[in-house]
Amino acid sequence: MTQDRASVKLVQGGDRRALTGHPWIFSNEVVMDAATKMLPPGEIVTVERADGRALGTGLFNPRSLIAIRLLTRDAARPIDESFLKRRLERALKLRDQLIGVPYYRLIHAEADGMPGCVVDRFGDVLVVEPNSAGMDRLAEPLVAILDKMLRPKAIVLSGDGPARALEGLEPMHRLAKGSLSGPAEVVEHGAHFLADASAGQKTGWFYDQRDNRALAARFARDGDVLDLYAYSGGFGLQAARHGANSVLCVDRSAPALALLRQAAERNEIKDRVATETAEAFDFLEQAAATHRSFDLVIADPPAFVKSKKDFHQGGRAYRKLARLCASRVRSGGFLFLASCSHHMPAEEFRAQVARGLHEAGRAGRILYATAAAPDHPVHPMLPESAYLKALLLQVD
Repeated sequence: MTQDRASVKLVQGGDRRALTGHPWIFSNEVVMDAATKMLPPGEIVTVERADGRALGTGLFNPRSLIAIRLLTRDAARPIDESFLKRRLERALKLRDQLIGVPYYRLIHAEADGMPGCVVDRFGDVLVVEPNSAGMDRLAEPLVAILDKMLRPKAIVLSGDGPARALEGLEPMHRLAKGSLSGPAEVVEHGAHFLADASAGQKTGWFYDQRDNRALAARFARDGDVLDLYAYSGGFGLQAARHGANSVLCVDRSAPALALLRQAAERNEIKDRVATETAEAFDFLEQAAATHRSFDLVIADPPAFVKSKKDFHQGGRAYRKLARLCASRVRSGGFLFLASCSHHMPAEEFRAQVARGLHEAGRAGRILYATAAAPDHPVHPMLPESAYLKALLLQVD
């Protein structure tokens, strides 16, 4: 990685937010002259303030609204293998302290100093998602360092979400090292799961809900549990392990439910776990028609608010989900609802859930308001990284 870097200058005042610690610089804060526009996406650049003073080093993409993702405030610091290795070592040490077993999010983008990139660890399998143009160009050295540090059996490079599209990147999914003979194992709070690292959603698993799964499971004992958007069973199987009488896991993905059933057998709980392939809203409406009810209802949907323009429609969807779910909870039972939409503020999410509860003709109380597990740290100046919010309620 050469250190002969181009310079990108900011407009007057374009450094204002960056000087307070924000890691992003937007395109309207950059002097977009002809030479700057010609720089290739993902270029490592020296960032200069309007008066020519160096602000730091960043990853530049002239095609993105987020034009610069800052790597360091030290403009003279080489961005090389040693730089990446230090960031990885810091993240690895923290995860070993936080989690203790090699099943976690190892790199969480800006909060870990690798903007737009995530790395999930499944024991001896790693999945790398370089979702920014800069980290996409650094993917090869990143994979090489991960290989030297952790000696995994396989490393998967993956990325097909909207974040890559916004960066002008094509979808990507390939093995960068080794081979996969089947799903990767996941261990969480003593339970064993299976993650499809080769073709599953995102990296194949959602570590951000790890602690929320353990929390919800505390309210499952001796009850009937409904797990909506169950995917590969993170919530439902923990509920069964914590003494639920029955667990029904609903998801539209038949392959995910197949992995769930395999994991239920591994955990010796298959006799109390059933699956149904269905859309969550359709299932809830049918359950209402047949008066089915549960002691614990869990709903962890995909993002309903993918962009700011979806805010009102997504808010109504969360309200509808809360209404339908609350109507299926037995009196004195519990409801867990989550939102992974960073465009949905926690206060608004809580308000929509409250409205849904009221529209269902139910009352209750919020027992817990939670966020992502700590291996998904939040950048203190980037509220977008605090994307996950969840509520656990008791319903009268």
